[in-house]
Amino acid sequence: MSGWPTVRLEDCAEFVSGATPSTSESAYWDGDVCWATPKDLSELEGAYISDTPRKITRSGLQSCAATVLPPDSVLFSSRAPIGHVAINTVPMATNQGFKSFVPNRERVHAKFLYHWLRRNRPYLESLGNGATFKEVSKAVVARIEIQLPPLPEQQRIAAILDTVDALRAKRRAALAQLDTLAQSIFLDMFGDPATNPKEWPREAVGNLASKISDGPFGSNLKSDHYTDRGVRVVRLQNIGVGGFVDNDKAFISEEHFGSLKKHECLPGDVLVGTLGDPNLRACIQPEWLPRALNKADCVQLRPDQRVANAEYLCALLNCRSTERMAQGLVLGQTRSRISMGRLRGLLVPRPPIELQNEFSLVVASARSVSQSLESSATALTALFESLQHRAFRGEL
Repeated sequence: MSGWPTVRLEDCAEFVSGATPSTSESAYWDGDVCWATPKDLSELEGAYISDTPRKITRSGLQSCAATVLPPDSVLFSSRAPIGHVAINTVPMATNQGFKSFVPNRERVHAKFLYHWLRRNRPYLESLGNGATFKEVSKAVVARIEIQLPPLPEQQRIAAILDTVDALRAKRRAALAQLDTLAQSIFLDMFGDPATNPKEWPREAVGNLASKISDGPFGSNLKSDHYTDRGVRVVRLQNIGVGGFVDNDKAFISEEHFGSLKKHECLPGDVLVGTLGDPNLRACIQPEWLPRALNKADCVQLRPDQRVANAEYLCALLNCRSTERMAQGLVLGQTRSRISMGRLRGLLVPRPPIELQNEFSLVVASARSVSQSLESSATALTALFESLQHRAFRGEL
């Protein structure tokens, strides 16, 4: 452990709470004073906030208890939720969901405090009180203790953490670009499915599959049937846009699966979510999942390899224009869905299978790069967490 002195946050920073002007008074809004909410911080990429979606006027500022924070303050959301952190680059007020810090620059470096708050978010969340929603009070925040090294050491630690955090951000940005690459390649090779500029023949989705099956309904498969292990059940929450979401796992027994074997899903099958957001989304069952059972509203499409492959069908069904084409198939008021029968009849372009296979090769190459980047991102996250742990113990 370090020999750094321990101080309370109130001894190294000034606390500033926020407030909200009356929303019914138009004269208080759409001014030139930046006004942050916890949601604004949740959508940040990086440490800094330079603008806000909503702004208030000077009269709005004066009408409530809000205060303008000087640049290089540390914004800390103290409720709904607790623990979002950012540093403002311009003068900025906040709503009442903040207990922000104006650092004493002779004692604490803003970026060091920013990283310390991020590292200690679970602890800070544990300090919250309240019945409706948890909140950390000003008095509680003031008494929080922090070990403070000399300023040059704070700056060195912050610079190291910044460097690794920036690398993590670059990996995330690269992965985000790769996520959209398949759709870009799809549109370049096949054109927009709605307008069909390359004039491919149109075919019903059902004619592109050797098997199309919805999951079992009603008493055939209920949550009471779920077990801790056995055959995996594919549910709506497992079907992402272009990727299988491997969490919120459910299983059924081998014995029960035997009675529902006609619903068996295999690697390479296209799994289609027809309920939720979006109403039409698809992924491919991965190779590591040798067999599964699809639940109701999770449609299984097994491509007829003579006319379609899984990569093409998956990208096709995830196209925004295909989703728009399918809007006329959506039924239901409270929970809108696309029935399997209606999906089966949706007319879509059918390019030559040879071109679809070329597309699959390109996508496979992009996926290989993506997997490498994901491994790198995972390693960087582990490194960052290790550095955080060591930094605030004086071991960096």
